[in-house]
Amino acid sequence: MFKLAIVGRPNVGKSTLFNRLVGKRLALVDDQPGVTRDLREAEARLGDLQFTVIDTAGLEEADADSLPGRMRALTERAVDMADASLFLVDARAGLLPQDATFAEILRRKGARVLLGVNKAEGRQGADAAMEAWSLGFGQPIPLSAEHGEGMGDLYTALQTAMQEVEAERAAAAVDLPDDAGEDLEELDGDAFDDELEPVAPGAPEKPIQIAVVGRPNAGKSTLINKILGEDRLLTGPEAGITRDAISVEIDWAGSRMRIFDTAGMRKKARIQEKLEKLSVSDGLRAVKFAEVVVVLVDADKPFETQDLRIADLAEREGRAVVVGVNKWDLVEDRQGALKLLTEEFHRLMPQLKGAPVVPVSALSGEGLERLRSAILRARGRWEMRISTAKLNQWLGEMTSSHPPPAPGGRRIKLRYMTQAKTRPPTFIAFCSRPEELPDSYKRFLVNGLRRDFGMEGTPIRLNWRKGENPYEGKRKKR
Repeated sequence: MFKLAIVGRPNVGKSTLFNRLVGKRLALVDDQPGVTRDLREAEARLGDLQFTVIDTAGLEEADADSLPGRMRALTERAVDMADASLFLVDARAGLLPQDATFAEILRRKGARVLLGVNKAEGRQGADAAMEAWSLGFGQPIPLSAEHGEGMGDLYTALQTAMQEVEAERAAAAVDLPDDAGEDLEELDGDAFDDELEPVAPGAPEKPIQIAVVGRPNAGKSTLINKILGEDRLLTGPEAGITRDAISVEIDWAGSRMRIFDTAGMRKKARIQEKLEKLSVSDGLRAVKFAEVVVVLVDADKPFETQDLRIADLAEREGRAVVVGVNKWDLVEDRQGALKLLTEEFHRLMPQLKGAPVVPVSALSGEGLERLRSAILRARGRWEMRISTAKLNQWLGEMTSSHPPPAPGGRRIKLRYMTQAKTRPPTFIAFCSRPEELPDSYKRFLVNGLRRDFGMEGTPIRLNWRKGENPYEGKRKKR
């Protein structure tokens, strides 16, 4: 699919235009410059044109090792990845020396460039569009990303660029030599068929949604880069580099996954800036849409209060949880340390007892296969369904070995249990007086479900209803 990278100085409206083309608010937008730091990709539509659009960090002149310098390197990488770049300038600010500098960078790269003049409402916009001719990229496109003006002109320019790319690809296709057919005829048809694998019918399986969360500087972006095998996300020693919840899709050893990198989550009392509040809200939204949440903690300072709050949030949202212990390459007594960490987490988070605790090193890649396996197992438990017959047989055995209490001398009768849904496993139990059943006995049953049906570490919902077996005496329709 055709790829379009939106590039330009900070605060020229790149993320606003990105959101408009995507049709939803994916990228954070704020008046403060430099909000976007990572590359964000999404499927976009303009009229009948469908393409991939890439939001990028603002181009700044900076030392290569600095944070702005690393952001600029990612933006230049996006230009290399894209079929065309939409170079945005700001009509209100006018052309600045930086615009000319980055125009030269795009020329050196040989990029196909569309020139957009954003915030071009009114007479001032027309003047700025005339001035933008001096950048040497042909006719500027006056736009207002905020109000949706100029989308027709952008459509025309984008359509032309897409047709040019398609023509170039067709011209670059290599024709088979004249004797290619003879070589093909010599192949053993049966042997060739043996090499083919059958294609499963139906639509392709959706990727597993994974959110990687944790405190600032836990190594989330570094871990995802190591999984991807490339420096796709911005990293560095500075805490709080990631702001948006950035998603990347990958085939990880045969498993399709969409992994969300999120901003580091701090205590509410420490979150003061508006931008950081937006970043954390974006991360919380990623948790709500995830299937599996990887809570990444620092091996040197594991399970601080904020780590436990993040894990508790994931459990309350009903997500499968995997705990990743990063910087494991710095731990000396690994076997003993892992045992202590696992016991401590299960003691501190009894509602997630049995959740896998996986040691990893985002820097070296150690433990990545164990992490992948733990994610797949956690998701499998999260989607588990138990037959009603097995549940009621289990319920009878549990109540026989450990009868429910008898407040006021009248024993509470547990009559029936069924599973209402999965993701997470949710059950309904019917009993005579659910309002009098102690929480301790309810926890006893939840822990029994987790233990006896192999749902360790999975959030379990057990709801109570008053009454008899609702299906008793009813004949099944044929």
